[in-house]
Amino acid sequence: MGQVLSKLTGDFPELTPSKLRFLEERGLVHPSRTPSGYRKFSQNDLSRLRLILTMQRDCYLPLAVIKDYLNDVDAGLNPPMPGTGLAGGASILQTGRRLSRDDLTREAGATPMLVQDAFSASVLVPAETYGEDSLVVLKALVELQRSGIEPRHLRGFRQATERELGLIESALMPVARRRDPSSRAKVAEMAMEIAGQLEVVRSSLIRSALGRIAP
Repeated sequence: MGQVLSKLTGDFPELTPSKLRFLEERGLVHPSRTPSGYRKFSQNDLSRLRLILTMQRDCYLPLAVIKDYLNDVDAGLNPPMPGTGLAGGASILQTGRRLSRDDLTREAGATPMLVQDAFSASVLVPAETYGEDSLVVLKALVELQRSGIEPRHLRGFRQATERELGLIESALMPVARRRDPSSRAKVAEMAMEIAGQLEVVRSSLIRSALGRIAP
């Protein structure tokens, strides 16, 4: 388990032994066991873990959705990637890469001014390097700008996010009060699950509201 952590925590610093055990308990990863009972992770297990963690981090998918997707893959099917409509998982496995600000700006087709405006509006957070999620957001901002929607118009998104975070924190308070390592891992997983369900509700409300624009 220590070797697994050393290989993955660079891209996923939130990964802990407790979280690994939790993912195993939920049936998302199936390491073999040595005669003495120690877990033994293969290269396929590492790839599977990287995919699971990437889908959580970059796509905010609940574990139940990820498990259904992996079950279909294990069955020899070629299911669409949840939330994308794209078949296969090869592309998402590449999202562990990190981009400099210049690389992020270039790949998104953005201007330095748009990136700075995104920082000012708190739609993007300044950092030394950026992941695939930031690239997706910046590409969306480029397209929105073409429709006359600037980052400053999206300041309310950050406020809405903070309100949702408050809901999640309140829901998890009973578990968070426990101080044992397994509870901390459970809080992290439950937070992702709740965030995923909130995303489902938000998307549904937007789709319903669009009917008023183009009935």
